[in-house]
Amino acid sequence: MTPFKVAVVQMASVPADPLATAGAAANRLREAAAEGARLVVFPEALIGGYPKGASFGAPIGMRKPEGRAAFARYHAAAIDLDGPEVACLAEAARDTGAFAVVGVIERDGATLYCSVLYFDGAKGLVGKHRKLMPTAAERLIWGFGDGSTMPVFRTDFGTVGAVICWENYMPALRMHMYHQGVTLYCAPTADDRDTWLPTMQHIAMEGRTFVLTACQYITRAAFGPDHESALGDDPDRVMMRGGSAILGPLGQVLAGPDFSGETVLYATLDPSEVMKAKYDFDVTGHYARPDVFQLTVDTRAKPAVREI
Repeated sequence: MTPFKVAVVQMASVPADPLATAGAAANRLREAAAEGARLVVFPEALIGGYPKGASFGAPIGMRKPEGRAAFARYHAAAIDLDGPEVACLAEAARDTGAFAVVGVIERDGATLYCSVLYFDGAKGLVGKHRKLMPTAAERLIWGFGDGSTMPVFRTDFGTVGAVICWENYMPALRMHMYHQGVTLYCAPTADDRDTWLPTMQHIAMEGRTFVLTACQYITRAAFGPDHESALGDDPDRVMMRGGSAILGPLGQVLAGPDFSGETVLYATLDPSEVMKAKYDFDVTGHYARPDVFQLTVDTRAKPAVREI
């Protein structure tokens, strides 16, 4: 395989308007593809929004009426997989031929999931990953994914998979991704702390994989007056400061991290670097010890109701 270009998009969502966000993301996808990017990665919860600073009125033992109203608004801003937002992104992928990894809030009945959608050129939407373990208060508003949505996708430029935000701290999930042969490890996130980049460097070195991480850059003004914010209501307050980056399979930083604002970061990747890196470390191959450690992964769907 020959070297190819990739991009990570650092942008803000329009939390109350998923279709406007999808349109903006489609424009960014077209922009990145025009620059030659074959793979374009977007942040966690971009479409539907990441409600930074909100508590949804849930002290222990209580659910306040205003919290219920906030959840109803958040549910209304989520997307259905057969909705216009997905169609908009599928059209952009088809027009450009690029592979896109997009963070969304997926609506399934009354339950919301923090998901990643995969778009593959002419094929459109080819798969999704639902976040297995929402972190802390995220569990108030998002359901838990199961093992049936942990795919990777083999393309002519590499094997693409995605792990969302603090799922990246789950060693067993990372091991499963490495076992599936991921070479383009995508990490949409809402974590903009200084500790995120070394986490990504560790994963790059552990998996001997390229890592593409994308976070939003968004201010308080984007959320509107109804948003409850523990970070205050100054419209210029930065709620998430980005930190998107692209890393090589020996942990080298190829682009970013960027904390300056909305941007698109690019890097040209040489697929041969993956095998060069695995020469002395292959965590699910010659560096494994299956006689001592084994991982069992249940990839069956776990619906609450099963009709037989």
